[in-house]
Amino acid sequence: MGRDAIPGFEKGRAEVNGQGIAYSRAGRGAPVLLLHGFPQTRAMWRALAPELARDYTVIAADLRGYGDSTLPRGTEAMRFRDMAADQAALMTALDFERFHLVGHDRGARTGHRLALDHGERLLSLTLMDIVPTRHLLTHLTHEVAAAYYHWFFLAQPSPFPETMIAADPDAYFERCLLGFGKASLSDFAPEALESYRASWRRPECIAAMCADYRAALSLDLADDTDDAQAKVHCPALVLYGAEGAMARHYDVPATWRDRLARMQARAIPGGHFFIEQSPDATLAALRDFLDGIDAAG
Repeated sequence: MGRDAIPGFEKGRAEVNGQGIAYSRAGRGAPVLLLHGFPQTRAMWRALAPELARDYTVIAADLRGYGDSTLPRGTEAMRFRDMAADQAALMTALDFERFHLVGHDRGARTGHRLALDHGERLLSLTLMDIVPTRHLLTHLTHEVAAAYYHWFFLAQPSPFPETMIAADPDAYFERCLLGFGKASLSDFAPEALESYRASWRRPECIAAMCADYRAALSLDLADDTDDAQAKVHCPALVLYGAEGAMARHYDVPATWRDRLARMQARAIPGGHFFIEQSPDATLAALRDFLDGIDAAG
């Protein structure tokens, strides 16, 4: 797996749920699982994770289909239900029955599905810069479709998007990093970009990411429709980029109000990738939320 994605963290790989899930671990205290989004890896947490590890046991994992985890083939293998089961099994393998979960983008969607399918496992849930999958797809406007066109491009039948992306993966995925709201490449640590590029240059990873979005428009939408009335009952925090596409086109907290029974929400300076643009503000919001739960017992 090469050098670890997060300095000072122990790296590992757990064989769970039929997948190899790569992770980084450090710290002591209540467990916090960090899940990245598209088109990134667990390296996105390199600024926050060491600070959280001062008071928590932090596990940053690569989702299946990304980074150093297994890169499965086919749409069926990339549904959020299975990605969530991977992470629940990872935490079981690490001897954590209950844990906090913090997810960004696809990691947040995986976290929401984990809360629906394995809600008893969560001490809390933090969702970063997403609106519910079903809401996004059933309340779609042309403005959102233009901003998040990649949902529909990546979901086209194979091998169309894979072939086009493979011509220049860096050009395509770096445009994704810059295209979701108020980001520049200088917002991302060089070491993190190195991890992202090593992942997305692999044809198997490109195919898995396309399958991720194909699953969203079919399997995940169907799962979320089945659970349209389901609520998450653990404490929940919704963070979103104040200048990002989601904040421009939605009242982000309002989209979650009927789905999260105990919700707090806060806007963070920056766009979709506010975690790397505003790490101090993101850390402060997370610490306020997690420390409050810890203090309440």
